[in-house]
Amino acid sequence: MALIKFGIGVSKMSGKVGGSVFASNRYGSYVRNWNSPVNPNSDRQAQVRSNMAALVQDWKDTLTETERYQWEVYASNIVMKNRLGEDIYLSGFNHFIRSNMAIINADLDQVNGGPGELSLPATDPSLTAAYASGTQLVSMAFDDGMDWVDEAGAAMLVYVGQPVSAGKSFFAGPWRYAGAILGNATTAPTSPATIATPFIVQAGQKLYTKARIVRADGRLTEYFQPGSAVVS
Repeated sequence: MALIKFGIGVSKMSGKVGGSVFASNRYGSYVRNWNSPVNPNSDRQAQVRSNMAALVQDWKDTLTETERYQWEVYASNIVMKNRLGEDIYLSGFNHFIRSNMAIINADLDQVNGGPGELSLPATDPSLTAAYASGTQLVSMAFDDGMDWVDEAGAAMLVYVGQPVSAGKSFFAGPWRYAGAILGNATTAPTSPATIATPFIVQAGQKLYTKARIVRADGRLTEYFQPGSAVVS
């Protein structure tokens, strides 16, 4: 479904209409032909669906009324952005699912009670990524002075885009979860940290990276991206 913003005519669109996909990047709006995605029903996809179903069931049957109310209070205070860049508010249910899908990906313990701190965590504007074809690792240089780093139950989750040619100037997916840098109250991780690339990379290819930070109380940043990196 496309999101359409009307001004004098149509001022902005995002999503699919007929055989076209409307989107925007830092250079402005663009349109491309839509291709039907392949659904191989991979083990990764099956696991995501299973995790989602379990969380939906937990919201209905496991969480207490107080815990659901905590998520609703949190949600009512958190401004998010839709695909048109407009301010929106998600439901408490949406935030519970959104946060715990990331938490489960990072192999952390599910958080049932909603956060008491009514704000999104800080992102890391210093984040950079460097890819090496020889080791098939991505080296993530991050600010290891941030609060999440020495917090048990917190993590930075890293997602890697499918390799593209060095001349490509924007990237909209597909993305794949690569791994997490876990916070630790005893021995905090230090920068840089290395994670195995989820795609086989070759020298000269360009890769895009995105990340988000989850805190121990369940608060989760929106995605943030370092600059693109050419594989060495």
